[in-house]
Amino acid sequence: MQSVTQPKDLGSYLKSRRAQLDPNELGFHTARRRTPGLRREEVAHLACISATWYTWLEQGRGGTPSAEVLDRICQALRLSEREREHVFHLALGRAPDIHYAATGTVTERLQRVLDCMPISPALIRNATWDVLAWNKAATVVLSDYPTLPAQERNILRRIFLNPQVCATQSDWYALARYLVAAFRADATRAGASAEIRPLVEELSSASPEFAELWQSNDIVGMGEGTKILLHRNVGKLSLEYSSFSVEGQPDLTMLVYNPSEEEDAQKILSLL
Repeated sequence: MQSVTQPKDLGSYLKSRRAQLDPNELGFHTARRRTPGLRREEVAHLACISATWYTWLEQGRGGTPSAEVLDRICQALRLSEREREHVFHLALGRAPDIHYAATGTVTERLQRVLDCMPISPALIRNATWDVLAWNKAATVVLSDYPTLPAQERNILRRIFLNPQVCATQSDWYALARYLVAAFRADATRAGASAEIRPLVEELSSASPEFAELWQSNDIVGMGEGTKILLHRNVGKLSLEYSSFSVEGQPDLTMLVYNPSEEEDAQKILSLL
């Protein structure tokens, strides 16, 4: 079990965040203060906790707070998600529970990362496996995403409901089984179990194969491996793939497919 940092480290950090807040912006209009930031009793008021207990917490003698109380303190101090995670590690030795927040777009910087890989198909998907961004190589090797309606850019819909996509897979059932298990793991990691329910119900109704695989409750990590495609224009393509979590956005995953051999790279170049 991971050890919890000394209480004085938590108290020192909370004190430093408290000093950065503007009392006027938070509705505490008082006379000139000797020190910057909120007073301890003001943080306690915002967090709905005892001022005495919060004072003890900053002094390193308040005991270990519950996750619920920590959340209220983080909200009172207007902490960012990264700061909130730091507080949980200091107090409890673990990250906070995930609060899923769907991402609808990617930043321009992330898009430029994709575009810097000219012959490696790359894309970014969210926790419901909607493809949000892609590079040129992905459009000629995997799917022509710009021409697809947003709803049809979902990876699972294409694998289970699109016969043309199914035909490009060298071993469709093995791939489908693997993807369903990885999808379940992704959604759980991102805290999106409730958000994926409509998609799961839709696919379970439309695809007996998906329903069977979903009921198996298998879990795998996407990690890395090799994907074999039967491309309609260049034939067999072997691609080594790697998956990466996007820092600070637990619902986003970047997938990069590199040509396994020089022959595969030349085939992708011909498509481009």
